[in-house]
Amino acid sequence: MLAACEQKKPEPVVTPWGQITDTIPAGDDFDLDDIQRNGELIALTLTGPETYYDYRGRHLGTQYMLAQRFADKIGVSLRMEVCRDSAEMIRRLLDGEADLVCYPVSADSLSGDDITHMKALGWLVGADKDDLRQELAGWFNPKLVDEVKKEEAFLLSSKSVRRRVFSPMLNRAGGVISHYDGYFQRYASTIRWDWRLMAAQCYQESTFDPQARSWAGACGLMQIMPATADHLGLSRANIFNPEQNIAAAAKYLGELERNFSDIRERSERTKFVLAAYNGGHFHIRDAMALAKKNGRNPHRWADVEHYVLGLAQPQYYNDPVVRYGYMRGSETADYVRKIHERYNGYRGVRSPRAGYAPSTTPQKATHQRKKKYQIQQD
Repeated sequence: MLAACEQKKPEPVVTPWGQITDTIPAGDDFDLDDIQRNGELIALTLTGPETYYDYRGRHLGTQYMLAQRFADKIGVSLRMEVCRDSAEMIRRLLDGEADLVCYPVSADSLSGDDITHMKALGWLVGADKDDLRQELAGWFNPKLVDEVKKEEAFLLSSKSVRRRVFSPMLNRAGGVISHYDGYFQRYASTIRWDWRLMAAQCYQESTFDPQARSWAGACGLMQIMPATADHLGLSRANIFNPEQNIAAAAKYLGELERNFSDIRERSERTKFVLAAYNGGHFHIRDAMALAKKNGRNPHRWADVEHYVLGLAQPQYYNDPVVRYGYMRGSETADYVRKIHERYNGYRGVRSPRAGYAPSTTPQKATHQRKKKYQIQQD
């Protein structure tokens, strides 16, 4: 009888579709069996290069990758939620909003007996989740940390992109950039872009290889992610088709143009669009917010680029105005710079390497041109 009294019964739940019985009894400890039955592991962390961040639509970071491996081990999906600080992580764990904290928390910062500190990992688990704790302890091996770091380093390297390298210009004398110039001309015109700028972007993305594929799943000439293809109406069966891939990319660039319509200067806006294509629209908006907060012009790329780079540093990605956390800003800044350098090369214009601004004043540059002309005349 005592055992029967202690056994908790499922409670009825009223929904818009009528009364149902919850599959998990009210008040039960949500331990490993329940997590597996529910099919989802909920983890809390902080944003950062060693923990969790978004990279071109995919998630990376040592703590995230370890958590994903553990979720795979127990046969469930992983939902990683980002908190502002360790205090929020601990509070939410105690409130039962998550199953564990995937962040190396110091044991000295904890008090009370409601949380179990996994010493080897530094992760936190609710004290009432004995089965989950034991499963974690049996699974973790310090070698796993080195393994996921090597995996991440490979994924972020150029070796992870499968593509053939083609000439940056097919026929310089004839002004032929690639075999796909006709498509660039056709679809760049729909968004009022110079087709040579879109060609320069294509070379940066795939080196004109229509079969290029990245580890993250980006496909084709313009390296379109499958989810983005779905959004744009591009069939996955045709994602490697050169014309359809370029057409979809132009459509996406047009969407990004509209997202940055508050930037009135067209030449500036294209830099923001390219940055968003590479690093994500929300990260670029975070950098713009930082620029504005610090008295810089949020609509000028040279000002915002500083904060795109800054989003790799805690003082910036932990700033209250930043909503989407850490980003690999140096890659995005290089992406924009290299495309413009190549674009200027396609146009026969010498490209300054820093800041897209002349290295000399206009007056001095004019004097140099006059001097060069006089020498030629002599």
